[in-house]
Amino acid sequence: MRIEHDFLGEIELPSEVYYGVQTKRAVENFPITGHKLDKEFIVALAIVKKAAAKANMTTGRMPTNIGAAIVQACAEIISGKWHDQFVVDAIQGGAGTSMNMNANEVIANRALEILGHNKGEYNIVSPNNHVNMAQSTNDVIPTSIRIATIKKANRLIQELTMLSDSLTRKSEEFSDILKMGRTHLQDAVPITLGQEFAAYSAGVKRAAKRVQRAMQNLSAINMGATAVGTGLNAEPEYIEEVVRQISWLTDETFISATNLVDATQNTDELAEFSSALKVSALSLSKMANDLRLMASGPKCGFNEIILPAMQPGSSIMPGKVNPVIPEMVNQVAFQVIGNDQAISLAVEAGQFELNVMEPVIAYNLFNSLTILTNAVNILNHRCVMNIGANDIRCQQLVNDSIGIVTALLPHIGYEEASLIAKEAINTSRPVKEIVKAKGLIPAEQLEVILSPGEMTKPGIAGKKYLNNDKLDIA
Repeated sequence: MRIEHDFLGEIELPSEVYYGVQTKRAVENFPITGHKLDKEFIVALAIVKKAAAKANMTTGRMPTNIGAAIVQACAEIISGKWHDQFVVDAIQGGAGTSMNMNANEVIANRALEILGHNKGEYNIVSPNNHVNMAQSTNDVIPTSIRIATIKKANRLIQELTMLSDSLTRKSEEFSDILKMGRTHLQDAVPITLGQEFAAYSAGVKRAAKRVQRAMQNLSAINMGATAVGTGLNAEPEYIEEVVRQISWLTDETFISATNLVDATQNTDELAEFSSALKVSALSLSKMANDLRLMASGPKCGFNEIILPAMQPGSSIMPGKVNPVIPEMVNQVAFQVIGNDQAISLAVEAGQFELNVMEPVIAYNLFNSLTILTNAVNILNHRCVMNIGANDIRCQQLVNDSIGIVTALLPHIGYEEASLIAKEAINTSRPVKEIVKAKGLIPAEQLEVILSPGEMTKPGIAGKKYLNNDKLDIA
């Protein structure tokens, strides 16, 4: 065991651990979620600390031997080492001070080892004086959140793009399959299955662009703001260099916020990004609803598409297969919506020069990004790519539909079309048969008007046919 102290007193720690007294206090104070810090966030913290050490060496403030040891310790964390030493809970009081000190202590103690000293010899390498030099929790944590968010967002955008591409391929595959469109869950007018999937692709592509736009606002960081945004204890040269180092280490473009006080006070850009995730989740969930409905059955539902069978669907009903992948997407969307509400409340709860609720913002934001990215990947690879069309069923429903009567409006008028629709419902006779029997439109022209190609795009069906004028069907 070893003994460490802070201004509150002494605490005994196992000699092998790299975290220190302030981390230990946080572990005791905040046994809340049981969830440790996100791995990407741990890496982001190490990136910030490495960038700060290099910037402080550039300005001459950090002794070179200590700075080099800190840089090496940070590089090890970035590569995946020592993550088990980040033991504080993801939700905590203190605006993230415990997260920051956990990083400072782990890096300091590893740097001490690199220099040939024992853990806890903070008179040589100090968590506060050296690892946290020219920094504050209030610029380290917001910056680390943004770094981790951008890295995660890039993966989400990649998955959304691949899903959109898969939906486009399905739209081409299903381009000639006519089915009934529906509004209010009632028969509307025909549409092709390909047109529906092309619309899904457009929505997913729009989601990717939405996330991309919101992500761009996260590139302005407040490193060098220190406590309240005034830059106390941080030289101007350091501020410029630390931002440059972060950009280099992340291979992303970061800039110093125009107003460091504003960037330290406010977290609205994180709320805006969360909102982009929420809206994207809503779009995905709507598509999942459609897939579930179109696949309903197989005997007593729509049964227009065939989802890949992923697992038995019931512990009591033999042979039942459920749409488990779209159901999962719905549930992920619900969680993202809930996360966004928590983030909204936390962003609103900031006071004066700092928003102390950033731990819960980060917790929910990272959760939304992780589960949404995973859900999109699974939806694509374990569902969309292998969806099949039941073209026979689709055609059957079109043939039995009353909705095709809408195509006759320019030719016989709304009132006459309504009477035909009513007769078709009451007698179960096809619309085309009734129109032929009444002699309202010659058979040749009727075939053109009600042809699948004409009912699913602007064309001949919209041209007026009255008084036996010939339709141009060339």
